[in-house]
Amino acid sequence: MSYFKTLSEQRNFRRAAEVSNISQPALSIQIKEMEERLGAQLVERQAREIVLTPFGRLILDHCLQVLKAAQALDDAAKWHGARRGRLSIGVIPTIAPYLLPDVLAQLRARDLELDLQVQESKTETLEHLLRSGDLDAAIMALPSAGTDFIDEPLFEDRFLLAGTQTRLSQYADPLIASELQSGQLMLLEEGNCLTDQALQVCGRTRSHPQINMGASSMATLTRLVATGFGVTLMPELAARAEQFSVEGLSLRRFSDVEPSRHIGLVRRASTPREAWVVSLIDILRDVGQGIVARCRADV
Repeated sequence: MSYFKTLSEQRNFRRAAEVSNISQPALSIQIKEMEERLGAQLVERQAREIVLTPFGRLILDHCLQVLKAAQALDDAAKWHGARRGRLSIGVIPTIAPYLLPDVLAQLRARDLELDLQVQESKTETLEHLLRSGDLDAAIMALPSAGTDFIDEPLFEDRFLLAGTQTRLSQYADPLIASELQSGQLMLLEEGNCLTDQALQVCGRTRSHPQINMGASSMATLTRLVATGFGVTLMPELAARAEQFSVEGLSLRRFSDVEPSRHIGLVRRASTPREAWVVSLIDILRDVGQGIVARCRADV
């Protein structure tokens, strides 16, 4: 079936044999044997190229389904060894660019051959994709919504106050979260869980006159506050990367109980805690805790 699939793609026995890394006579024998077993001709053999017969097109559809199922079975078997497999992982935008580069480096360093497919989206969308089975797991702020999920805690991500030095100096020392009930506060657009968390920390509502929720990304938000457009709450996970990237951005820690979010890996309750879950949690926790620890040493 694999040889037949390749032949249908290449439309030529010689090219198909080269792609399949076998001799042309050997490929011809395989196709001929398949035709004999099925009792009908699969291809019309022309001078330069082949053409699938109507029967061949029908059989090709079945072959593709079988080969896809065989690949899925192979992937499932590989997971038993905890070393390789294909995963679809969702990540919220305020985590993805800061965590994933080091996570991928760790995967390579540990020789874990994971084919990681990443989808970046807001929490509500990721939870929908998890429920539908389009994602295997998602990295987001905890807790997740619903009893059909299992939350695997990874690390605490504390918030810093970010803005220009002039803006930050307007707040008293020690800095406490209750002081943020007034003043221009810049936040991400509606639907980002970080916005909801920031409003809760600052004791404000969306209707507050000094709230601006227009930024679509943390990078945009950082550049706005670095040029004097108010202040924002910056998670430790993003702080060092954004401060190095944007001139004029200053950071201050809260002096009382530091507001924070808790980052975790969310999976369906029906998904067993298999080897890939344990391996991925280990890597995510190691990378995440390392990033926030370096931030705490600097700020």
